[in-house]
Amino acid sequence: MTQSADNARRPAAAAPSTSPWAPMRDRIFRILWLAQLGSNVGSWMQTVGAQWLLVEHSSSTALVAAVQTASLLPVMLFSLPAGVMADVLDRRRLLIYLQLVMALVAGALAWLTAAGLTTPAVLLALTFLLGCGQAFVGPAWQAIQPELVPREQIPAAATLGSLTVNLARAVGPAIAGFLVAASGASLVFAINAVSFLFVVLAVAAWHRGPQPGGEHPERALAALRAGNRYMRNAPSPRRILLRAALFVIPGSALWALLPVVASSRLALGAGGYGVLLAALGVGAVIGAFTLSWLNSFLTSNRLLAASALVFAAGTLVLGETTNKAAVVIAMVPTGVAWLISLSTLNSALQLSLPAWVRARALAVYLLVFMGGQAIGSLGWGALAAPLGLTTVLVIAAALLVLAAMSVRWLPLHALTGKLDRTTNANWPDPHLAFEPDLDSGPILVVKRYQVAPGNQAAFKEAIDWVGLSRRRTGATRWGVFRDGDQQDTFVEVFEVASWQEHQDQRSIRLTGADSEFEQRANDLSSPPPTVEHLLPPQWRDEPEQRQDGQQE
Repeated sequence: MTQSADNARRPAAAAPSTSPWAPMRDRIFRILWLAQLGSNVGSWMQTVGAQWLLVEHSSSTALVAAVQTASLLPVMLFSLPAGVMADVLDRRRLLIYLQLVMALVAGALAWLTAAGLTTPAVLLALTFLLGCGQAFVGPAWQAIQPELVPREQIPAAATLGSLTVNLARAVGPAIAGFLVAASGASLVFAINAVSFLFVVLAVAAWHRGPQPGGEHPERALAALRAGNRYMRNAPSPRRILLRAALFVIPGSALWALLPVVASSRLALGAGGYGVLLAALGVGAVIGAFTLSWLNSFLTSNRLLAASALVFAAGTLVLGETTNKAAVVIAMVPTGVAWLISLSTLNSALQLSLPAWVRARALAVYLLVFMGGQAIGSLGWGALAAPLGLTTVLVIAAALLVLAAMSVRWLPLHALTGKLDRTTNANWPDPHLAFEPDLDSGPILVVKRYQVAPGNQAAFKEAIDWVGLSRRRTGATRWGVFRDGDQQDTFVEVFEVASWQEHQDQRSIRLTGADSEFEQRANDLSSPPPTVEHLLPPQWRDEPEQRQDGQQE
């Protein structure tokens, strides 16, 4: 059931054409976007202040690169439970509490730095704590975007979300470089603490509407298993994760080593390093303006390949030249390529996910993307000492070229972002002789199809898609059997862990695409298929039962 690649001559259209700024017409989206931008500016100021503080006190490239690792490694540790929390708990309250905690941590770092108590160990420890907060914020923040805009605006919202990071990169480092040079790092740490409070106020102004779901929310462990099961059986999201890893691991070399190159090879101060990051941010802004136009005549796969090649060229320039102006100029198209890759992958994933598992799946994406940056940053920083900056950056550029070439063999699937993922609970309520307990399980569902010989090849293809749907939505086991007594009868059997899980499967997990897959199989059965639900036995005494071994 491997889906074909995008046709090279067919434009990629993840969603109907719409203005890249259309989501900004919504007041709440606009307020949250501005708050996110302010927070990202503060985060980039924090990164510049932390990296430059270590550049001034240590000559170790590995230690400087460890700032990115300390901020991104928590994603690897906490993304999956963070995704579960964002799907199970109220995302609005969760975001408010997490932003308050991060404001306290950033404020503590500012105070310690002003007091001269911030050693490299203290700096990395508090940076790690802030990274933990970001790890829990990320899935919830990503998952609320489709709640704020119509489906056709999701790609634009994803691009605008990426733009906040990159626009902040254009502004934050330049401001941070000036402030670090004038007042030291403690001031930029304090500004970062205040930026979290603005996010608290913005999220508090958002009144979230009622969300689909039953009276009984998912339990944490069951929700974690359901999310993992979904991703294992979702070909399009899995391919998006692979493409993200192939790009971000070699791409992280530029981000990890940029402060070291600025200091040791280009002889730039904190302000000059800020200019390099600002050039990348300006490129990202240009990318946000041009992405919609590029999407009109290039497929998603071609965009990913081209952006990897451009980013490889920028990495090579950073490693090979000591001309400051040339490096600054090269960083602009490099920033364009970064935003295009992020936006293309993120919008494709957003469009591929149903609401019930969105935060958990996005947590896996963040785990791959940001975790890849964390591991990559640590690895490239460690290799730079024995091999040299130039050699390491050339190796990273070569890997990016290979990533671009791999699009031919490992493309995004043709149906990525095009299947109907809106909730569509069209299963009829089962007619049971008794009401089972919600925790009863496992549940065995048996569905019988009568398929004429001429339709059996088409039925096999249809039932394979049904099988993926069952596994994504809750089945722990699934199979199709042929009735030995009736040669044209096929029996679909799948097991669900509990009656609650099956209720969720029927009511909130089925999407329009799942219903379409099932209807194709149903249409090939004549007469229509029948369904049985087999539950664990409930042994109980009847009113007139034996007492002391005798019948009354």
